[in-house]
Amino acid sequence: MKLAINYSPQAAELLTAGRVTFDLYKTTEWPEMIAAAEAQRPAIAHFPLMAGRHNLEQVGVDRINEILRTTATKYVNTHLAPHAADFNMPFTSTDEQYREPLVEAMMTDINQLIAHFGRENIILENANYDPNYQMPTWVIQPDIITRVVNETGCGFLLDLAHAYMSAVYFGIETQDYINRLPVHAIRELHVAGTRYVAEQERLVDHYPMTEPDWALTAWALDHIHSGVWPEPAIVSLEYGGLGGFFSNNSDIQVLATDIPHLWDLVQGVAVLKS
Repeated sequence: MKLAINYSPQAAELLTAGRVTFDLYKTTEWPEMIAAAEAQRPAIAHFPLMAGRHNLEQVGVDRINEILRTTATKYVNTHLAPHAADFNMPFTSTDEQYREPLVEAMMTDINQLIAHFGRENIILENANYDPNYQMPTWVIQPDIITRVVNETGCGFLLDLAHAYMSAVYFGIETQDYINRLPVHAIRELHVAGTRYVAEQERLVDHYPMTEPDWALTAWALDHIHSGVWPEPAIVSLEYGGLGGFFSNNSDIQVLATDIPHLWDLVQGVAVLKS
């Protein structure tokens, strides 16, 4: 189980100074970002694929194959994230008529990925309640996520922050929500801090970790270290980065605190002490 950190100039500075340690950089598919990251650590790319939105051609099969061939990227990830407008539906609709068309659209895209890259190389990420992206709340239902993972036979990318935000939306306990997800198929784990943003009237992720975020992360990693869940290949901290929001939320002091704490949790040090 390796620790990956979002590539950022701030993380690079800390690593150069010997103030933090980690195994990999997590990047976008941007060539310049991958090159900057690989000057220090192997890079794994996180692709902007959205199952149900039919955007594989936009990302590019040849580009994905090149990244798989030339970087440490192990999996081709896709978010389970159709767009409500494509189905002429309110994104919060609970009307049963939308369930099967949404599942079918996601399955179509996932099967296309399987055909190109192999089932064992695909991981499916749980999305979250997000009015900006207009993802139907049907697709963040645990039973839908579990069904899609089980029926495709792909691995599962568990994003803890996404799970927390979705659980809050549904009004249920986060641990209960996660336990209904296909945790038996975990291949990768994402960790990020959350914050309530009043302007959006919702929780948003990719912020510094808070105590509840740490508690959820420790709980998840305890399940992994104890063998209740399978061990993922990678745990990624999704704070900091390049461009827009990520550059503006890439505080070096936050990284100097959060990376060592997460390193200890991944290694089992903090879990064993608790």
